[in-house]
Amino acid sequence: MFLGMEPGTIALILAFLFFALLILPIILVVKYYRRCPSNKVLVVFGKGVGGGAAKTIHGGAALVWPLIQDYAYLSLEPITVEIDLRGALSLKNIRVNVPSSFTVGIGTSPDLMQNAAERLLGLDDRQVHSQAADIIIGQLRLVIATMAIEQINQDRETFLKQINDNVASELNKIGLEVINVNIRDITDESGYIEAIGKRAASEAVNQARVEVAEQEKMGATGEAVQNRERVIKVSDEQAKATEGKKKAERDQRIAVARLEAEGRAAEAAAQRQQEVAVAREAAQTETGRKEADMQRRVQVADYEFKAVDGENTAKAQIAERNATLAEAQAEATRRGEVARAEAQRAVFEKERQLETARLEKEVIVQEEIDKKRVEIEAEAVAERTRREAKGEADAILMKYEAEAEGIRKVLEAKADGYNKLVAACAERPDIAPTLLLIEKMPELVAEQVKAVQNLKIDKVTVWDSGAGSNGNGKNGTAGFLSSLIGALPPIHELAQQAGVELPGYLGRMHKSEAEGLDAKAKTKA
Repeated sequence: MFLGMEPGTIALILAFLFFALLILPIILVVKYYRRCPSNKVLVVFGKGVGGGAAKTIHGGAALVWPLIQDYAYLSLEPITVEIDLRGALSLKNIRVNVPSSFTVGIGTSPDLMQNAAERLLGLDDRQVHSQAADIIIGQLRLVIATMAIEQINQDRETFLKQINDNVASELNKIGLEVINVNIRDITDESGYIEAIGKRAASEAVNQARVEVAEQEKMGATGEAVQNRERVIKVSDEQAKATEGKKKAERDQRIAVARLEAEGRAAEAAAQRQQEVAVAREAAQTETGRKEADMQRRVQVADYEFKAVDGENTAKAQIAERNATLAEAQAEATRRGEVARAEAQRAVFEKERQLETARLEKEVIVQEEIDKKRVEIEAEAVAERTRREAKGEADAILMKYEAEAEGIRKVLEAKADGYNKLVAACAERPDIAPTLLLIEKMPELVAEQVKAVQNLKIDKVTVWDSGAGSNGNGKNGTAGFLSSLIGALPPIHELAQQAGVELPGYLGRMHKSEAEGLDAKAKTKA
């Protein structure tokens, strides 16, 4: 191979081969071998990177072939996204403010790195922050719309879990993952959360008062009556507060439904105008194209006419050339008229289709808006009726519970008093009925007084001559008083029938009289 060559030339060739086969690959490897630091992702793209659009490497290295491949880095530094969400609509149509802070970053799993290489490569931190913020705001509003304001305020763990699940699944599509979520505070414009806190505090205070009252075991009837009135008054005030809150919620739902209907109508009108403008531009474009085609065909016909005229000039007589020219002109005129008629027919057809589409769009959109408005109004009326009925039922239930609690305490107090009375009369059980009868004496006397309290007697006049006329030596006045006393039931007989022993200062009955009363009682039995 090297026969006939100079030794210097052979040495030069060998040195070149040594450099090309050994030194040059080493230089290429050193120059194009890229290492990936731990806080970045190496993205190699170009020809020969595998089945995907790019090859992603974290914590390793790769050889980037010149000319056919290139590389770039994705930073794994966390990105803090501040979300100042205002007026998000919750499940009960109450708008809440949820300022929060999300810490996101590019994931290191193969799928997330591949997604980030396809969608975030070449973007700066501000652009990545903007994309993440748009996704987070949308998913945060979606989560708030599925939960009531009580759940959001009380069950923060479930709220954060749903946010993590929804936001993470959407951020993963662009290669990001959620590192941390911090909900700073939750407020609402209507003051509903503050009202919930006040109601909970009031319920706790009322519960504590009830427990204190139960521990003290109030036995007095007056205290039981006062407690019952207090509970009834509190129930009435709570019912009024609930009614006011329901009215505010109803007004808010009606206003929101009205604004949403107006927004949908404006959106439909804007979309309709856009479609009309697009159709008009399309019609103008089609008309221009038809005119250009017509001019082209006229020019072609003119060129053909000139060519025919030249041929006829060379091959035929003057008469034949004039006849041929007339025929060509007639043919060109006919073709121009046909082309013009076709263009006008196409324009008229497009205008007819556009007008039909516009009419259908206006009618359909208006019918959809009317149907949606009727549905919203019906749902608002039904919801208001359900809430008012529930509020009235809760108020009635609380009132009856308060009355039942007061009656129970009165009965417990009476039972406690009777137990103490029996315990006090342990040595003399016969005294207990006497004391109970004496306790009821005012009521019995009051009932007897009611029988004659409405009689209007100005005075009582007794005419008596002073001499006894009935043969018993008594005058008329004495007889009247004696008959009056005899008409009253003997108190000792009444006490004996009731099984009560009267005090000694009321006198005693003779034994014979007592036996007579016993016999009389047995006869009646």
